[in-house]
Amino acid sequence: MRSHQLLRFGMSAFLFSAVTWGFAARATVAAPADTASDIGKIPITTKSDEARKEYLLGRDLFERLLAQESLQHFDKAIALDPDFAFAELARANSAPTAKEFFEHQEKAITLADQASEGERLFILANEAGANGKPVDQKQYLDKLLAAFPNDERVQFNLAGYYFGQQDYSEAIAHYKKATEISPNYSPAYNLLGYAYRQQGNYSAAEQAFKKYVELIPNDPNPYDSYAELLLKMGKFDDSIARYRKALSIDPHFANSHFGIAAGLMYLGKTEAAEKELQTMADQARNDGERRTALFGSTVVAVDSGKLSKGLEAMDKQYAIAEKKNDAAAMAGDLQAKGNILLEMNRYDTAAQQFDRAFQIMQASNLSQQIKDNARLLHTFNTAALAIARKELGAAKKTTQEFSSGAEALKNPAQLRQAHELAGRIALAENDYSKAIAELEQANQQDPRNLYRLSRAYQANGDAAKAQEFGKKAAEFNSLPALNYAFIRSKARTMAASKKL
Repeated sequence: MRSHQLLRFGMSAFLFSAVTWGFAARATVAAPADTASDIGKIPITTKSDEARKEYLLGRDLFERLLAQESLQHFDKAIALDPDFAFAELARANSAPTAKEFFEHQEKAITLADQASEGERLFILANEAGANGKPVDQKQYLDKLLAAFPNDERVQFNLAGYYFGQQDYSEAIAHYKKATEISPNYSPAYNLLGYAYRQQGNYSAAEQAFKKYVELIPNDPNPYDSYAELLLKMGKFDDSIARYRKALSIDPHFANSHFGIAAGLMYLGKTEAAEKELQTMADQARNDGERRTALFGSTVVAVDSGKLSKGLEAMDKQYAIAEKKNDAAAMAGDLQAKGNILLEMNRYDTAAQQFDRAFQIMQASNLSQQIKDNARLLHTFNTAALAIARKELGAAKKTTQEFSSGAEALKNPAQLRQAHELAGRIALAENDYSKAIAELEQANQQDPRNLYRLSRAYQANGDAAKAQEFGKKAAEFNSLPALNYAFIRSKARTMAASKKL
């Protein structure tokens, strides 16, 4: 499993894309490095040696993807030193819910000026990522790299930035640099494996994951990550066996239940997948794990064509967030419901969900930048709704509005979404050449766009390309995701069609 807040929160990437790929070590600002290996690293700023020890214990656990176990140590560090800015940042990035993430991030921002310059830049980079400002985020990370080129965690976080922008070659270069600086730094091998996987280089990915296992063989996540590679490769039984290995090490490692459910779903064992997710929910230690299990249930239901059942599971997920008044999570759930309703051709009800999501975000106490991103997301949803209704004039106008907003922010993820909308409009107008040109610039990690490209190529008379993209869509084999569930059955049918 990657360290990825968005999966735990169930939120849209438009709302925030926080720097969750790890965080740097610190030592007291006025104090010398403890060991020779600390020279050239971001220093720690805390007035309490005990707080520092707790922070480092928490950091070690978090970097091993044991986020739940890390919480008590970060909480102790904060209790021992309430001005410990970087402990607040760590607590934010390990938070099981969106509400906690934003609360602790805000505290870290408030304390940032009391920390070292390196810590301050790290906190600001995290904030920029959360606010959907990748240009600012990159500037802060570049300053960190210039100041601390030999800090493996700086290299790791810059790699994470490139990973998020889908620039996997640059990500790989920085993950490798992190391993050169610190050959036993296990998180870098984990994400290196994922970066190779995204490139389709499964052999290199496998080698990275094997090294990850070698470094921390008694931890669950190396086996979980390797299992996810096998899942992607379509080796579902082998994948499930690796996930079971992770659970044999740590029965509470919820991520592996989620992965097993995916493998069972792809094997056509829907009831077994549902049972696995129920086990995950029964064993959940926090709202994040409980909501993730329910989200998995939503996906399994949608994948099997039971969209109304999926909505019921999403309502349960929403109820958990509503109890805590977790605005960002509630909005994400309503957006998911809206998209399911779009698939059901219930356009008016879908519009109501999108509107509610937007209103909740605007009424929240989140930052204005987060609210502005939510407004832009609402524009995207409005355009998607117009396309579904075949109101293409309105769709074009709203797409232009969305595109202008994305260009102003210089946000690559949103720019890809603008191309997606343009491609969907062209597809609806039977302008297949334009649809292909636009969709090839859309997010290629969204299987719906692969499926749309297959349709466009087929209609344009290019059977080979239609087959290529149909196969990619059909065999996307991700962890449970609505985008894939919406098209998996259709993509499999298209990929198997003799007409292609």
